[in-house]
Amino acid sequence: MNLKSALPNAVNLPQSYAIKVDNISAISVVGEEQDSYLQGQLTCDLEQLKVKPLLNGSHCDAKGKLFSSFRLIRHNNANLLISATDAMQASMKELQKFGVFAKVEITAAEVSFLALTGSESEDTLKQRYQALPDSFTPVVSQGGVSIAYISGVKDFYLVIASDEEIEELSSSLTLDIYTSEVWVLNEIQSGFPHLGENSIREYVPQMLNMQHLNGISFTKGCYLGQETVARMKYLGKNKKALFALKSNTNETPNSLSTLEKQVGENWRRGGEIICHYVSDDGEVYLQAVLANDTEEDAVLRLKDNPDIEFNLLSLPYSLEAE
Repeated sequence: MNLKSALPNAVNLPQSYAIKVDNISAISVVGEEQDSYLQGQLTCDLEQLKVKPLLNGSHCDAKGKLFSSFRLIRHNNANLLISATDAMQASMKELQKFGVFAKVEITAAEVSFLALTGSESEDTLKQRYQALPDSFTPVVSQGGVSIAYISGVKDFYLVIASDEEIEELSSSLTLDIYTSEVWVLNEIQSGFPHLGENSIREYVPQMLNMQHLNGISFTKGCYLGQETVARMKYLGKNKKALFALKSNTNETPNSLSTLEKQVGENWRRGGEIICHYVSDDGEVYLQAVLANDTEEDAVLRLKDNPDIEFNLLSLPYSLEAE
């Protein structure tokens, strides 16, 4: 296995490479009522799984604050909710609490993940698997292996399989394989929330752009937190959004806390950091929640490292339409 410890900046990554993604995990929900139970817990519409085998969604508490944002697929007859590990653990605890009243079994899925991107990756996977997903068929399954097509700034094949299968696949690759920090970089650039422990139950889905990721159904039946989510949409209450930022200096920060925004000659509180990526050459990428009317040319800085300033990056979707 050609595992790289390097953390390149985004422009120095090769065209084709793989990521051993061990900072995400999955909840397995299986049983007679697996769809109906989750329909009453999640923001996405489980009915759509019949025609759209990859769903984005959120799991909220009764006040509409997120435990997790996730990608949901069917794998070995179970519904898998795939998310950052801290968020997955928080969601699983809550889902298990209410799941005792439904005919479901909710456990941590015994799977591992390998993400691959680029034409060489596609050629390699075609040699091993009968079919690959694409934007029209975003999930394919074969012999206990599921492959999901994850679109973003870069499109990835996310292979979901047993530890043994992922290890065997990784060992067969001639591509560079990077550590899971590079997956965080991709999530930042693609605008998909990667929640750590400090961000759990802090935000409603719209503050993390889940409406722009087709992760909220406003037409399905009731679910936990729906009242708050609906109020945000129909009463225009949401004033925050998820942004990607990049430092305009190559200075490694001492700490990553809150952001300040320049207002004239002064600096005011600008937002909260969700996750970060620091390249070996000192470039810092942030995923942060800011005011949703933050200007494209806004300048922000770290409160505890005021010499490190940031500019906004473009996301692969628009924040305009709610």
